[in-house]
Amino acid sequence: MSPLDATQERLVETYRKKATHYNVVSRLYPVPGYPQQALRRRAIRALRLRPGGTVVDLACGTGQNFPMIQQAIGPAGRIVGVDLTDAMLAQARRRAEQSGWSNVSLVQGDAADYAFPAEVDAILSTYALSHVPECGRVLADGAAALAPDGRLVVLDLKAPDDVPRLLARLGVAVGRPFGSIDEWLARRPWDGIHAAMQDALGDLTWSEPCFGTAFLAAGSRSASLRDQGDLAHAPGVQPVAP
Repeated sequence: MSPLDATQERLVETYRKKATHYNVVSRLYPVPGYPQQALRRRAIRALRLRPGGTVVDLACGTGQNFPMIQQAIGPAGRIVGVDLTDAMLAQARRRAEQSGWSNVSLVQGDAADYAFPAEVDAILSTYALSHVPECGRVLADGAAALAPDGRLVVLDLKAPDDVPRLLARLGVAVGRPFGSIDEWLARRPWDGIHAAMQDALGDLTWSEPCFGTAFLAAGSRSASLRDQGDLAHAPGVQPVAP
């Protein structure tokens, strides 16, 4: 078994064990008092959703983002939830059925292999993409699938630039169930995510709330650097520094 397959298997088993109680225990993630739900709301606002829009929720888990997305897109919109773990998707399906949402489609699969629908209005990933080694390719594929004016938003955890000893110990405790925290810190996936979004999207914003323990990145296809290479030279446009 390759290291990548072993990591996937470990993630699936971890989330299978957590699936039944995930909606409760996730409120304590990564630590009690962390404003996880408030940051989710900020991420969804950054999508600038409209009624009738189509949203891909990448690594959707139990569908915790679904209620907030539904409020924005309404019954005429569509949510496509993608997740690697069958047990998490079972909880997401139960949530949709109990809420009477007929506009939710669920796909089991690895984000790295997912074929995004064409002309999707928005793509969201919360607290997941940093565990995907191929996150740069995932973001490039997602950006290419966006409709004009489509938005891509990533909310995830990161290590602060200056890590006090207490926070470092906390990071080890939080990251241990998902794989090697040392590998995660060495890989610095947030840097790869920043670079990939900067390459594939325009109008990129990047913030690091909670003392740099998280990041919220958002960009749009409307100002795609690939499709409108001269935009970077347009008056008033300030590109994000690498």
